[in-house]
Amino acid sequence: MSATGQATATPDRSTGVSTRSPNPWWVVLAAVLGTAVSNGPLLQFSFGVFVKPLSQAFGTDRATVSSAVLIGFLVTGLCTPYAGRLIDRHGVRSVVLPGILLFALSIAALGLSPAAPLPFIALYGIAGIFAAAQSPLPYAKAVAGAFERRRGLALGVSMAGVGIGAALLPHLANMLIAAYGWRVAFVGLGVTVLLCAFPSVYFFLREPVVVTGSTRSTVPGMSAREALRTARFWYLGVVFFAVVMACGGTIAHITAILTDRGVSATLATSAISAAGVSLIIGRLLAGYLLDRFFAPHVALLFILAPLLGVVLLYFPSSALVVLLATVCIGIGLGAEVDLIAFFISRYMGMRAFGEIYGYLFAVFMFGSGLGPFLMGLSFSRTGSYGPAIAAFGAGLVVAAIAMLRMGPYSYPLDGRAAGH
Repeated sequence: MSATGQATATPDRSTGVSTRSPNPWWVVLAAVLGTAVSNGPLLQFSFGVFVKPLSQAFGTDRATVSSAVLIGFLVTGLCTPYAGRLIDRHGVRSVVLPGILLFALSIAALGLSPAAPLPFIALYGIAGIFAAAQSPLPYAKAVAGAFERRRGLALGVSMAGVGIGAALLPHLANMLIAAYGWRVAFVGLGVTVLLCAFPSVYFFLREPVVVTGSTRSTVPGMSAREALRTARFWYLGVVFFAVVMACGGTIAHITAILTDRGVSATLATSAISAAGVSLIIGRLLAGYLLDRFFAPHVALLFILAPLLGVVLLYFPSSALVVLLATVCIGIGLGAEVDLIAFFISRYMGMRAFGEIYGYLFAVFMFGSGLGPFLMGLSFSRTGSYGPAIAAFGAGLVVAAIAMLRMGPYSYPLDGRAAGH
């Protein structure tokens, strides 16, 4: 390996994976630390504790404040395919290292926003640009390329970092808000991104798949254009859009839902942490199951769990039931990022992994931004989250149907018969 962390071995022609490399679990460690402070924990999970303080500071409603998440995620979605293309051409490190620095600065800059919604929303959109490079995409590409037989488990472990961040960062933000206000809280989160992600990527992340030059054509898989023409790509788009819209929308407002029902702010924040813990469990469980069972059947489990969660939330219930619903939703939210990576590697191959992942992650980002906005809009227009939650439940039913239509693998393990 060179000083820049680039693998020097050529990839195996049957898998696209380097056959001569150091222990690939170092890549997983870098991914865990990097995804813990990626766009999801920062722009989505942590946002829940800012909803009420920002609404009060700006003198506006929750729908307006929540639109920042929508704009930020829409911008990330538009930028992610471009980031994926850059990663395919130039490697992970050359894109993600400057991305971490710029993302950290943009998060800190949110604390400098004027006390008005429009400038804050604009700054959230700027953070969304740099979030494209500090998203699960580069980490998933590095991990998927470093593993073949234990790819599912490695992806599950690495993406568990999102759950760690989702469990810890809201508490950090809540403590900073209570002690210093929301402005200092955003600065603190930006510093956390830089200290956690940059050293881990610099020292531990490497790139076992050669993706540049003539060797890229020897890696099995579809081009991005070919993938976009397949029905399977669009099935995956429907699935992950519906799942993340439902899960992300409810999680972003779970603090407000609980406090509206008389639960203390501390316990409500603990609900987000419970979702983060269940997210970790969901990622590890998904990774374990993906290496042993047919992926669409595994994915179905992680669609039905949040469906149960939104059903529980739809009806008036106790704080305990809402916490149970939050756990179910967190389990579903905990599996989608590594499921995207696994599905791409088995149905579309590794040739244009970054760009294809970028397109699906763009769909994922649109759903992530739309969900919280619809929840805020539902509350502002009707005084209840019920209409949005009902729509989320219907979307999850459609997602389950789409997943059952995926069919056998196109790029199974070691060329064995497709499917399990």
